[in-house]
Amino acid sequence: MRGHHQRSLGVVIKLGTSSIVDEKSHEPLLSILTLIVETAVRLRKDGHKVIIVSSGAIGVGLRRMDVEKRPKHMSKLQALAAIGQCRLMSLWDSLFNHLRQPIAQILLTRSDIADRSRYLNAQNTLNELLDMGVIPIVNENDTLAVAEIKFGDNDTLSAITAAMVHADLLFLMTDVDCLYDKNPRTHPDAQPIEVVEEIGSIVADVSSAGSSLGTGGMSTKIVAARLATSAGVTTVITRSSNPGNILSIVKHIQASRSPASLATQANNSDEPSSLSRTSSSVNLLSTPSEQPKIPLHTRFLPSPQPVRDRYFWILHGLRPHGTLYIDQGAYKALLGRAGLLPVGVVDVEGSFAQQEAVRLCVVDKKRSVGSDGKLWEGEPVEVGRALSNYASAEIARIKGRQSADVEKILGYADSEYVAQRESISLFRRESRPVSPVNRVEHPEVEVVGDGGDGEGEGSANGSGTGSGVYEGDGGAAI
Repeated sequence: MRGHHQRSLGVVIKLGTSSIVDEKSHEPLLSILTLIVETAVRLRKDGHKVIIVSSGAIGVGLRRMDVEKRPKHMSKLQALAAIGQCRLMSLWDSLFNHLRQPIAQILLTRSDIADRSRYLNAQNTLNELLDMGVIPIVNENDTLAVAEIKFGDNDTLSAITAAMVHADLLFLMTDVDCLYDKNPRTHPDAQPIEVVEEIGSIVADVSSAGSSLGTGGMSTKIVAARLATSAGVTTVITRSSNPGNILSIVKHIQASRSPASLATQANNSDEPSSLSRTSSSVNLLSTPSEQPKIPLHTRFLPSPQPVRDRYFWILHGLRPHGTLYIDQGAYKALLGRAGLLPVGVVDVEGSFAQQEAVRLCVVDKKRSVGSDGKLWEGEPVEVGRALSNYASAEIARIKGRQSADVEKILGYADSEYVAQRESISLFRRESRPVSPVNRVEHPEVEVVGDGGDGEGEGSANGSGTGSGVYEGDGGAAI
């Protein structure tokens, strides 16, 4: 990026209920909402495309009906969501209207994402709204969603939305500035974690419930960051009470010549193509003579090999209905972009129909059936997801057999593959370190918060398997 010819970025801002609604009175936090509106409009004037993922329908519904506590029954929650959603959107529309900024409402459920046609329709609608200069406001459709199909929290929804539109940046607004290497409440020498290069090295403590209004917590933000970065989206955690910080962070990232800031996006052709991730290339805090101080935040760097579109949808948009256990040879073949043949399937678990999603787990195949009746041993390792060409009962009959035998066994052969290669999406383990400000790698990372959108106090340790993806089909950025 050179001079004033900086590229337009796609920015998704996720706001939790406790970020915009007072936890006790349930009154909308108008001062925060106003700052968010001003920030979003400023981003639009700077040429960026903005999406807001906003919780708060139930919180606003509680205030409207003078209900003190969030009810536990689903039907009451859905009724309050129906009451609160229209008032929430009316509030957003009124505030944005003062700045002559049009907005639109998008309500999604997990079933909308799971259905390929509806997923594409949502993607097309969002992109069209952005092209029209509109700011879409996305929320889960709590009036229809039930426990089995809910996203569970809008952190996940925001990550899916960011991946859906190929966004550049996802801001997860919370009640803390960033992640720390220690609990800053008990350790005055705690250092902020400015850059997380390997999100798999952080495993959040999920024991903390968070606020009475929110449904998530800091752990859900770590999960959302893992999901978004796997899709090539730079993810930022920063304090929701200072939404103006978003402008400074966006300007800093846009001004940075480091490919690490937006590693998966294609910059001008005359820019360096190296994906070097040295500490100097991602250092956010430097001396005042070098650059102005930017707000404290934690930035999760995107995967250099992002998964997008259909591959992302298979991995994260679908709920698996069963599991296929495959041997090491089959896994190596999949890494070589081959399809999954029956001979590579060791076992099948669950009940599923054709073209339903299944987990792919690698196991060590036994030479003979063990006393427990299993054909494999050891701990299965999930390596990806797939859409199966055959139902579970059919796979149970053809597993371990040659493709030429399928028609003899079943009486028909819809395909020689249990799953076609284009219907298989694999995870990929990566190795990138966590980078604190002082450039010393810490095995422990404390995640501390008072509530936010369910943000609570918890810890994260340095163990983890890593996250990422093996492949992706690219796609243009918004």
